[in-house]
Amino acid sequence: MTVLDNIRVAQHHRLGYGFFDSLLRTRRYQTRESEITREAHELLQVFGLSAFADEYPRNLPYGTQRKLEIARALSTHPSLLLLDEPAAGLNAVNIKELIGLIRWIHETFPVTIWMIEHHMDVVMELCSRIKVIDFGQTLAEGSPEQIRTNPAVISAYLGDDTL
Repeated sequence: MTVLDNIRVAQHHRLGYGFFDSLLRTRRYQTRESEITREAHELLQVFGLSAFADEYPRNLPYGTQRKLEIARALSTHPSLLLLDEPAAGLNAVNIKELIGLIRWIHETFPVTIWMIEHHMDVVMELCSRIKVIDFGQTLAEGSPEQIRTNPAVISAYLGDDTL
């Protein structure tokens, strides 16, 4: 599927028409498909992906693919956006762009963002509340400053044997 189709297909959970509408290409089908396409184009524009609308995602740079994944998730109008290691595999420039993108999403969309991330610089810069888990157990919970100075976190993740 193309980049545009990736965004469009994510919206089909709220089609508003049935099998026969689609089979007969009724007015309801045409109207709703037009709305879905318009909304998908708007989202591509907002995310700076319009130029890639007819491309296949596999042909895009990795950082752009990640941006498409997030745009596709947001096209479902979620109340909670779970980002599972969004910085994984990104270079320093892409990570900086990702931080800006996540911050912009938080300010622009009515969505709560939960993030699982191992890049601590990303976590510390973006999160107002952090929960550190080690081997399935909560190690610490609090603000970035509380986490940064927590002896148990330092010991578990930085290997400080002096604690």
